[in-house]
Amino acid sequence: MKIAIFATCIVDAMYPKVALATVRILERLGHDVVFPAGQGCCSQMHVNSGYIDEALPVVRNHVEAFTAVDYDVAVAPSGSCVASLGHQQPMVARKCGDEGLARQAEEVAGRTYELSELLVDVLGVTDAEKQLGSYFPHRITYHPSCHGLRLLGLGDRPTTLLSSVEDLELVELPDAQECCGFGGTFSFKNPDVSGAMVDAKIKNIESTGTGLCAGGDSSCQLHMNGAARRRGSEVRTVHLAEILASTRANPLELDQIADLSIPRVHATITPSSAAGPGGAQAASSAGGAR
Repeated sequence: MKIAIFATCIVDAMYPKVALATVRILERLGHDVVFPAGQGCCSQMHVNSGYIDEALPVVRNHVEAFTAVDYDVAVAPSGSCVASLGHQQPMVARKCGDEGLARQAEEVAGRTYELSELLVDVLGVTDAEKQLGSYFPHRITYHPSCHGLRLLGLGDRPTTLLSSVEDLELVELPDAQECCGFGGTFSFKNPDVSGAMVDAKIKNIESTGTGLCAGGDSSCQLHMNGAARRRGSEVRTVHLAEILASTRANPLELDQIADLSIPRVHATITPSSAAGPGGAQAASSAGGAR
């Protein structure tokens, strides 16, 4: 199967190894991965702030990038951005009077999946140890991000995958369904409320005794990591993709920050053409042995 990767803004800018881990997982399963050049933002930040007109060219850019490439399905390591594609992009196009773009946006969104959704529902992965070779000998807890939980209805897909990783112990997070307080621009517009929400989340993670929280959205990771550092907490976060990509031969290192080694052997992402500004880091940093 040919799978297009939608890296997303925060992953590309702040956590590029999450995109590389996603590629590693898919290639381990025998699939071809393509990187549509020119991809950028999903427009969620604009829409959530009420800038509908300004969101239109962002929506058009995404649709054009993902209709110019031949692929079977697309995947993003972010429930938030995948939810935005179906929940917001067609709405933006219609509000701006572009029905043709709205239909194209629906088609693109209809074959774009969040990572755990793709692995379980499309690719039939039910045992990460046996099918992916996943190995992570640590006690962790898991935070289900709001969009994946409420808009995509991911349910227990992520935790089912994590529970099947060799030597991983998954501890239930108290009040797991409560928001971490990020909410995109919400955290900037309402910093006091956002700060109180993330403080409660960090306390709940600490109460599990694990010190390590997995999740499927790098935006939530970024928010929780910042809060943990401000509190002087030892809590760290790690993306689901990095855990699933971790193996006995190439384990996820946790000495300082969660970091998956990426040997520079050969490129594993195939750009559909010369990479544009969006996604340039993920495309150029791809590395080798799986």
